[in-house]
Amino acid sequence: QVQLAESGGGLVQAGGSLRLSCAASGLPFSMYAMGWFRRAPGKEREFVGTISRNGYNTAYVDSLKGRFTISRDNAKNTVYLQMNSLKPEDTAVYYCAADRRTTYTATSDRANEYDYWGQGTQVTISS
Repeated sequence: QVQLAESGGGLVQAGGSLRLSCAASGLPFSMYAMGWFRRAPGKEREFVGTISRNGYNTAYVDSLKGRFTISRDNAKNTVYLQMNSLKPEDTAVYYCAADRRTTYTATSDRANEYDYWGQGTQVTISS
C-alpha cells in the first residue's frame, strides 16, 4: 500500500534550522509531484510548497519564500523540506503529500489535488 512517512520534526529555538524528510513507498515516486502543507494550532491547513516530478520546478507560499526550500531525491523516494530562520509562528504539524502527474513540471497548491498524505510530523519553535 502507499505510505508517506514524515520525519525530522522536533523542538528548535527561533532562528534555527530543521530539515524534514518524507519517505514514500508503494508508489512510483518519480510519477508524482510532491507537496508540503502544515496546520498550526488553531488555524486551518496551509500550503507550504511543492516540487515537480523532476525536481526542477518549485513553488512556495509567498510568506515562506526565502526561508523554506523543497528538494527531492527520486533515487531514494524521498522529498525534503529545509526550514531556515525558523519563527514561533512556524510551529505546526507538517504533512507531505503526493500528487500524480502526467508531466514533469506540473505542480499544485491545492490540497484537494493531492492523492496521498502522510501522518504528519510536529515542529515546535520556541522563542
